[in-house]
Amino acid sequence: MRIAITGKQGQVVSSLADVGPNLGVEVVPVGRPELDLLAPETVQPALANSRPDVIVNAGAYTAVDQAEKEPDQAMANNATGAGAVANAARALNVPVIHLSTDYVFDGRKSTPYVEDDPVAPANVYGASKLAGERAVAAATDDHVIVRTAWVYSPYGKNFVRTMLTLAQNRDEIRVVADQDGCPTYAHDVAVAIVAIARNLLDRADDEQLRGIFHLACAGETNWAEFASAIFESLSVLGKPIPTVKPITTAEYPTPARRPANSRLDCSKLARLHGIRLPPWRASLRECLSRLMT
Repeated sequence: MRIAITGKQGQVVSSLADVGPNLGVEVVPVGRPELDLLAPETVQPALANSRPDVIVNAGAYTAVDQAEKEPDQAMANNATGAGAVANAARALNVPVIHLSTDYVFDGRKSTPYVEDDPVAPANVYGASKLAGERAVAAATDDHVIVRTAWVYSPYGKNFVRTMLTLAQNRDEIRVVADQDGCPTYAHDVAVAIVAIARNLLDRADDEQLRGIFHLACAGETNWAEFASAIFESLSVLGKPIPTVKPITTAEYPTPARRPANSRLDCSKLARLHGIRLPPWRASLRECLSRLMT
């Protein structure tokens, strides 16, 4: 199986390139300059050249706060660009797996979100990703939209790597404690993507396998507890660790409003695709072992 994935350096792109060979999958990253989501006319030719069996759209504008200042650019990447990828998948007669986000919800629900809960993005980034979901669904029926949350990995900019950097020169770190979610390891996302892709190819006529699914590691926490778990692993290695001071969202204002509840109910993915991600603490330990060896 050959998977073409948009982008060349993102967390999921890098993780899929890591796991692909061990899973018997050829992974072909396709990004700038050959494929530019801001230039939709480049999308189909670039993807056609990769001769994919499945296309994964992981390319996106992900600067959540900056999106408040650059709404047009966020929308062009995350909505128009996503639609171009899905249109290319339809033209090439292959399935598309599109990565989306918990930010399509406003975070006001008191329990984990299921796929058919009402969407109500609270920021520009979330609105652009929701528009992308709709563009993908409108372009082709042969799609899976995967909403995930709180993604981290050994690559790029993410919460885990930020905390490890801060731990080197701070005695105390203030971390928001009133936002709940499911930390999700990009390696686990990549393995799940391969499993979803196989299901789509093996059961091409099964409509239940298409549509929107939630994908996150098992369990839940808040940002402050997540930071503490990261530092606990450092402590085991005998390294000095900072104290985590829990604070409220109001004490750490950001241009884009974050959902208070980013928890995702992933039972639909387990029921229909047979995919369950590991507990978040176990995946965190795996990621940290890679970062610290």
